[in-house]
Amino acid sequence: MKKYLIKTTLMAIAVAAVSCSPKEDSTVIGKQNTKIENGRMTPEVLWSFGRVAGTQVSPDGTKVLYSVSYYSIPENKGNSEIFVMNADGSDKKQITKTATREAAAKWMKDGEHIAFLSSESGTMQLWTMKADGSDRKQISKREGDINDFAFSPDEKKLLFVTDVKYGERTVDKYPDLPKASGLIVKDLMYKHWDEWVQTVPHPFVADFKEGKIENKKDILKGEPYECPMKPFGGIEQLAWSPDGKTIAYTCRKKTGKEYALSTNSDIYFYYLKTGKTVNKTEGMMGYDQNPTFSPDGKWLAWESMERDGYEADKNRLFIMNLQTGEKADLSVGFDQNSTGLTWTSDSKSILFVSCWHAVTEIYRADIAEKKITQITKGVHDYSFVAQAKDKLIGVYHSMSKPDEIYSIDPKTGTETELSFENKDMLAKLEMGKVEERWVETTDHKQMLTWVIYPPKFDKTKKYPTLLFCEGGPQSTVSQFWSYRWNFQLMAANDYIIVAPNRRGLPGFGKEWLEQISGDYGGQNMLDYFSAIDALAKETYVNKDKMGCVGASYGGFSVYWLAGHHQKRFKAFLAHDGMFNLPQQYLETEEMWFVNWDLGGPYWDKANAIAQKSYANSPHLFVDKWDTPILVIHGEKDYRILASQGMAAFNAAVLRGVPAEMLIFPDENHWVLKPQNGILWQRTFYEWLDKWLKPPTPKEEK
Repeated sequence: MKKYLIKTTLMAIAVAAVSCSPKEDSTVIGKQNTKIENGRMTPEVLWSFGRVAGTQVSPDGTKVLYSVSYYSIPENKGNSEIFVMNADGSDKKQITKTATREAAAKWMKDGEHIAFLSSESGTMQLWTMKADGSDRKQISKREGDINDFAFSPDEKKLLFVTDVKYGERTVDKYPDLPKASGLIVKDLMYKHWDEWVQTVPHPFVADFKEGKIENKKDILKGEPYECPMKPFGGIEQLAWSPDGKTIAYTCRKKTGKEYALSTNSDIYFYYLKTGKTVNKTEGMMGYDQNPTFSPDGKWLAWESMERDGYEADKNRLFIMNLQTGEKADLSVGFDQNSTGLTWTSDSKSILFVSCWHAVTEIYRADIAEKKITQITKGVHDYSFVAQAKDKLIGVYHSMSKPDEIYSIDPKTGTETELSFENKDMLAKLEMGKVEERWVETTDHKQMLTWVIYPPKFDKTKKYPTLLFCEGGPQSTVSQFWSYRWNFQLMAANDYIIVAPNRRGLPGFGKEWLEQISGDYGGQNMLDYFSAIDALAKETYVNKDKMGCVGASYGGFSVYWLAGHHQKRFKAFLAHDGMFNLPQQYLETEEMWFVNWDLGGPYWDKANAIAQKSYANSPHLFVDKWDTPILVIHGEKDYRILASQGMAAFNAAVLRGVPAEMLIFPDENHWVLKPQNGILWQRTFYEWLDKWLKPPTPKEEK
């Protein structure tokens, strides 16, 4: 159900979904002049922030390349532009300003040119330009989009990813029915999050001579496998060796039912001279992905999970000695995930980010000493780190600030902001206080719970309060900044938000994380009660006006709590939640997830873990529903089908429980289009205000 990079990749997905193309109105979209009243966040203000992404450090470590996306609510679309600045934040320049989409910008080896993808010619093709935006040239002219790319270190070859046909299509079987829309399905994994699978990404390698791409070869040689892996994998799942002779790539070489049941991906080496492929992680049974070579070519590092079928397993930091083939886990004894790996220039250490106690910091793993050291410390989440001479460049966000680029002193951890893309907007807004609390659970453990207060909080007043239920389920309630579930926007509407890191979340050790598997409706639900009950004791919490909200597994939590809350809440709101677990088992496409987390199929009566899971399906407790509920779902959500939300809404109406439903025919597991996003927010607060904000005396009359 989850992936560790979901929160950091959603912005890129949203841009891809709604960016301008040459076939649309060619209006250039930039910063929006959104009015801010009383220093309060609004949905319109939230959608006006610039979204920083794609940070790249130049080869000599002196410059930083990145993109910024802005959205237009009236035009219902967004666009990204490319920026360059010095590594100390000076001399920042916007080097593109077009109505077409630019993406995946990367430095070329001379540090004076940039390669990037642009839709200017109608499809996403490879272009180059100078670092000041001049001398813009189109390099590729192929049919179909290029998804991403990476030059070999000497820039004599190009590695690029594009989609290739998968399986037999209806028109292949019946050429006389070219307009037939039906899909003939013969095996599992026929859908992926929001698409019917008719193509898969493949990596190609080609000669790059005098600005021309020649002699391209499919590295998978026509094999019917994904590379990178859907739905979130990108070019980070492939890597060039420093000598340019080898490409390491991530692939799960499975299809159909076998693919649906397994997470076992491997790291393969493709040797350009011979065209042969060798599996370098054979026998390692979980996710092995995101390979990266050391600059001296002696080591390979990658992220590795141990167990097949468990997508939320610990992300270990593995290295391989490329001379001996010996593998080692540098994260032994480090009870945290290791993601976003990048080598230091001396090949002696690996930088990465990791979440612990609901904040994500930068760490360094030293190979010789096999020692991990924390570099940064603060109330924020880092999503990226790279070396820039004697400094580090990182990207971080918090519950009170969207992504910005920072310079970090690797010795002291001192952070200096560089990009300031949203400085003016943030200066006009008053953010609510974010407080860290530790709450005792029913089994006498301590649980970190974030409490976010309204701006101008007055402890002598009573405030309506929301319990936030996290999705995943193994996705931490860290210092994330969301363009939908934004805690500061909730606080700006005069709600107190209670966001617990309940059982099943990473960043608190293996035992805390894994307790939830096979225990849906169990201890993690008691954790929710512990958090909201602790806050309800505060004099400033209106315990008669408490609501409960969440999406995905959080939506399941809302449905389950609706049948067990014992009058605690006065309003519920569930987005894309699981309502009927037996049905969910057969509706989702990633069978490894439901097999691991639910324990197996509902028809296995001898499986006590599975039977416990299905006995806690929310649809079995509708007879106890007595509280108003808003259901939201997207019809292009193929992970948790919209039928789950519709069934929950129908059940509430038939039970006589006040209910509404917001259905999006064109949205998936998220809400990506600007006007749909605004509609989501307006419906969200209109519903909660109706049930949780006491009417004024005038309104009562």
